[in-house]
Amino acid sequence: MFRSILIANRGEIAVRVIRACRELGIESIAVYSDADDRALHVALADRAVRIGPAPAAQSYLSGEAILQAARETGAEAIHPGYGFLAESHAFAASCAGAGLAFIGPPSGVIARMGSKTAARALAEQAGVPVVPGATPSDQRDETIAAAACRLGFPVVVKPSEGGGGIGMKTVPEEASLLPAIAQARREAAAAFGDGTLYVERLIDRPRHVEIQVVGDHHGRIVHLFERECSLQRRHQKIVEEAPSPAVTPALRARMGGAAVALARAAGYRNCGTVEFLLDGSGDEARFYFLEMNTRLQVEHPVTEQTTGVDLVRTQIVVAAGGPLPWTQDELRQRGHAIEVRVYAEDPERHDLPQAGPLLLYREPSMPGVRVDGGVAEGGDVSVHYDPLVAKLIAWGDTRDLARRRALAALRSYPILGVRTNGPFLIALLEHPRFIAGQLDTGLVEAERPVLLAGLAGAPPPEAVAVARHASVDAAAHDPNGPAVIDPWTLLRGWRG
Repeated sequence: MFRSILIANRGEIAVRVIRACRELGIESIAVYSDADDRALHVALADRAVRIGPAPAAQSYLSGEAILQAARETGAEAIHPGYGFLAESHAFAASCAGAGLAFIGPPSGVIARMGSKTAARALAEQAGVPVVPGATPSDQRDETIAAAACRLGFPVVVKPSEGGGGIGMKTVPEEASLLPAIAQARREAAAAFGDGTLYVERLIDRPRHVEIQVVGDHHGRIVHLFERECSLQRRHQKIVEEAPSPAVTPALRARMGGAAVALARAAGYRNCGTVEFLLDGSGDEARFYFLEMNTRLQVEHPVTEQTTGVDLVRTQIVVAAGGPLPWTQDELRQRGHAIEVRVYAEDPERHDLPQAGPLLLYREPSMPGVRVDGGVAEGGDVSVHYDPLVAKLIAWGDTRDLARRRALAALRSYPILGVRTNGPFLIALLEHPRFIAGQLDTGLVEAERPVLLAGLAGAPPPEAVAVARHASVDAAAHDPNGPAVIDPWTLLRGWRG
């Protein structure tokens, strides 16, 4: 086992890895930019090293700065988390060249599966269903357009590299095809340095369902079942759950088998996720390979909560050469878990990111609720990085219990100083389609007017936070003992 691990990331995932290191008796080494010198992950780590100025390109995306920090501290391994350098095959290769264990798959696997076109070709070779599509070797706009016309509209134009929906364009008809191709190519080249495109037929109102896989260095590869990730805004997930309401045991076995077959064909090791589009539900539903993420996923906690497997610990054990401790038949799902991503953003202003000091920040503590946070009261949400504040995960014996626990926790989560999407998440969890499990990737945008209408009559989140804080303080200082105080009485200006 490693004696020390450097964590090449920040925020909640850095905190999560630090806690796993602590449980394993491994020294944790944090890195930080000038914007994060007072960040939670810096305070919690055993050691911390400054790696550069606030801009990510000069700090968290600087492989050389991170490798220099590893050399200075004598780290034996690097955990990349997700985002930043987590899916950089060049960085993984540099770690290997420096004699450091990269806690993730081999560099060659990252490179192959990071190319959507190469991954799609491998999926076809492995017998995994793929969405009808084409990647012309001739990358002229006219050739891409001709391929799209042969597929039939609507189609999706996608960059071969990258992710997060960047450069992806839905094209409903031929008239808008050439402008979409040109824009997709510009965005892909700017974001990923590669303007290679491919086209796929658009699957109408699909679900986004992914399978967690993990492989060791001894030839064992298993899956840890599925996660439903259909609730997205701008192609970014905001609510995930396990298991999927649409997946039956027979469908789960088919999808899990396909994911393992692809991972085996890729020579995969460590944790990864195979993402599928699901058309329909039940035993006869059709699924299509979308992409493979060669890293830990943001939504990994719902798998941990329903399987009892610590995925971060598993990553570390596998990277150190240890075998997986269970076979496929020994893995089970229990209960239901729902994760919501709490972002500093304003849903009423097109999810505009927010930044500023956290004047009040109190994570809920109640049965069946876990919060993976990366901030603390008195800290800041920086303008330089993703505005994710925390992930709130609720578990229950049933899906409805998990949903109700998530709602109760969100309502007991005062955050003051920045606007968050908490009220929007509450409206989403209370939406009839969510309650019924009738999900697809277009639900959030299609129902946005309804979801926003539910926020219109609510008190400002800042006022709710202040009221709750005042209620707690008043009860704590009552000389006659705990008082029953309704915080809503402090919001008379907003009572209808």
